[in-house]
Amino acid sequence: MEQTTIKQNNENLLELIDLKTYYPIKGGFFKHTVGYVKAVDNISFSIKSGETLGLVGESGCGKSTTGRTILRLLDSTDGKIIFNGQDITKLHGKSLREIRKDIQMVFQDPYASLNPMQMVGSIIAEPIMNFHKKSLKSLKNEVMELLQKVGLPEDAYYKYAHEFSGGQRQRIGIARALALRPKLIIADEPVSALDVSVQSQVLNLLKELQDEFDLTFLFIAHDLSVVKHMSDRIGVMYLGNIVEIADKEHIYEEPLHPYTQALISAIPVPDPRKKSSRIVLEGDIPSPANPPKGCPFHPRCPKAMTECSLSKPTLKEVKQGHRVACHLY
Repeated sequence: MEQTTIKQNNENLLELIDLKTYYPIKGGFFKHTVGYVKAVDNISFSIKSGETLGLVGESGCGKSTTGRTILRLLDSTDGKIIFNGQDITKLHGKSLREIRKDIQMVFQDPYASLNPMQMVGSIIAEPIMNFHKKSLKSLKNEVMELLQKVGLPEDAYYKYAHEFSGGQRQRIGIARALALRPKLIIADEPVSALDVSVQSQVLNLLKELQDEFDLTFLFIAHDLSVVKHMSDRIGVMYLGNIVEIADKEHIYEEPLHPYTQALISAIPVPDPRKKSSRIVLEGDIPSPANPPKGCPFHPRCPKAMTECSLSKPTLKEVKQGHRVACHLY
């Protein structure tokens, strides 16, 4: 397939343009498509080389689908994915395989993402063998080096995944993601399945590796304190839409969208003398198979106006570097 090169901002490693990922709903005797689950519904954002963009939101808002669509584990319904100046949206075969060297993923469940039948050395070596011809000695040395980088002992090479704790398994997953020296790593809830005592160790490891290998991260999570620790900028998703995106300081100190304000208000304050006013959202998240007309958040929004139920707000810049999709601005 012919590769298309797009002229883009030189700083942007990744750019999504009006990306949509819909899951078809089948019904009837002949299993015809009767509707779609709009998991990702027309989102646009970019990530600069070397930075970390955090993607937050409630479960089911489309965060993981966004990450898997970027990696091309899922095909997009519409829109464009521009990676390193190249449109990779429709790539297949050899062209897609070449791109995969530069985009890797750290999955949420560190056990389910590892092959229980393979030794750790083989798990980490597999991506290297798929793309490079190396002697067994050279390959083993490289895997040993990766084990050292992620803080695992050399004897881990000959062990299986079930012999490790959750935090150690995630370190194995990180080593595998690093094996091809990618430019972008998509970290999909990488610490949500780990004990709180281990989470900080893994997060600090990711930051150290980012500095050492000049990595760019899309960091997907629902824990706002974790995202604040890791990210340079933060995008807030609701029902398949980006509702706000800005530097982390602006998101936490001056959230503009009512949904972001509710999320920030839910963060526990570690000071009993300081009172925090919690914004409690009423109602349930609408179904992505039948999203509300107008603003997707308006049925639960405490500041909803008539206009909110009539037209969907666009994501626009209201302050420098601070974009929000809300009719209040």
